[in-house]
Amino acid sequence: MTKAPFTFSSKVAAFALLLSFLAPPALAQPINLLIFGDSLTNGFDLPEEQGFPQQLSRRLHADGYDVLVWNGSEPGDTSGNGYTRINQALQTNPDLVLVEFGANDMLDHTDPRVTYRYLDAIIRIFKARGARVILAGMLSLPKNGPNYIVGFNNIYPTLAQRQRVPLYPFMLAGVYGHPWLMQSDNEHPNALGTARMVAGIAPMIEASLQQIRVAHGGSRHGQEALARQ
Repeated sequence: MTKAPFTFSSKVAAFALLLSFLAPPALAQPINLLIFGDSLTNGFDLPEEQGFPQQLSRRLHADGYDVLVWNGSEPGDTSGNGYTRINQALQTNPDLVLVEFGANDMLDHTDPRVTYRYLDAIIRIFKARGARVILAGMLSLPKNGPNYIVGFNNIYPTLAQRQRVPLYPFMLAGVYGHPWLMQSDNEHPNALGTARMVAGIAPMIEASLQQIRVAHGGSRHGQEALARQ
């Protein structure tokens, strides 16, 4: 069989292929982290730079993570409100989602079974889109009575076990009950309280970010640093 000539076009194609091997790898995209919850993670009544998303973003970047933090939290939202706007939240194409709802459900004395169903649906939708999920828990106020407290407080460990997602047991751990960390309404963290929240949950978030790094074939932050050299 006669061998086809090595034409100019084939030489160009071969040269382009060689360049593709020699060219530096494309810059990896940052990890998309969505904060999806209510006023506790929205930065309610705080300057933007002191709110939870911004403080968390600074912490993660300082720890070497190339991450884009999206604020998808809305003050006053219940788990049901969150479910109704999940399509909007999905537009951020999250790799990791911190789901934080329940405080307003509890204050409204919503049936814990209803809150459970909404949170379960939210987590399922995010996981179906390929995102990892961390569930932030909430605890009932004592005034709601023992039956409600048991039903409500059990939502989060039960759901985390069923959905196999990491659970941060109480979003206001180390903050609630300490007046110097709370705003005057005694419901929302101030800037110092928000910093305490970030310090508490950041290790769990970073563990999930590291898993995403491994799944994506290495450190995105490291690849970005190499590209800048």
